[in-house]
Amino acid sequence: MDLTAIHWGVTPEIFSMEEPFKLAVRWYGLLFATGFIVGQYVMAGFFKREGKRAEDIDELLLYMVFSTILGARLGHCLFYQPDFYLSNPIEILKIWEGGLASHGGAIGILLGLYLYIRKKPDQTYLWLLDRVVIATAFGGFCIRLGNLMNSEIVGLPTDLPWGFVFERLGEDFARHPAQLYESLSCLLLFFMLYFGYQKLKGNIPEGQFFGIFLIYVFSLRIVYETLKENQVAFEEGMVMNMGQILSIPMVLGGIFLLVRSFQQPKNTPNKKL
Repeated sequence: MDLTAIHWGVTPEIFSMEEPFKLAVRWYGLLFATGFIVGQYVMAGFFKREGKRAEDIDELLLYMVFSTILGARLGHCLFYQPDFYLSNPIEILKIWEGGLASHGGAIGILLGLYLYIRKKPDQTYLWLLDRVVIATAFGGFCIRLGNLMNSEIVGLPTDLPWGFVFERLGEDFARHPAQLYESLSCLLLFFMLYFGYQKLKGNIPEGQFFGIFLIYVFSLRIVYETLKENQVAFEEGMVMNMGQILSIPMVLGGIFLLVRSFQQPKNTPNKKL
């Protein structure tokens, strides 16, 4: 037994009951919900400060919840196990069995917000994304912390003193706590963007914060994937795994948006996009 590492045997369930009906409350679900609740609170502050309708926040939350879950589920099914799920489409609905992909969630959010924004003439697409990514960064912190509570998406073996021994996996050696790396990175990004918003008093060049988010999150994803176990068998032997491949266009898109934001004329209204 490795006594120099952190032994992690936390159960995924906060509590469970069999009577009068079967129920289990899990850390992942609680943290997932916390991300949306805090995100709604943060967005409500932005909307109030910038004179947007408070009633739109509830509608925005619904679009975010459904687009995130649907996109993340379909992303996992189509990016990581397409053969199985296309042959057994009913299995796609069994979301309680696990299987969500962050890249799919990102695509789902982009599509969901596009549908939302079509009915909001006072909000542009990039204006909204620049603010949503602040809340999303906190959501990423919560979700990756939930992965840690589930002892899933584990890192490669390590002899570093902060390595985690995931006892629930029946292991006695330490691994990189890759979930914790990503979780803390997202929390740092949340504070950076949130205080950046406060410093700019909400006057963000359109696309700037969204571009920073894409570059930061998905560049780190490419790095962190080198510290993780591959999620599916077909990734073995690949130069870059699926998570890294899907991150490349996100980073490139972020670079484009960031450069574009610095090229905008000052004190000139941005075009609607």
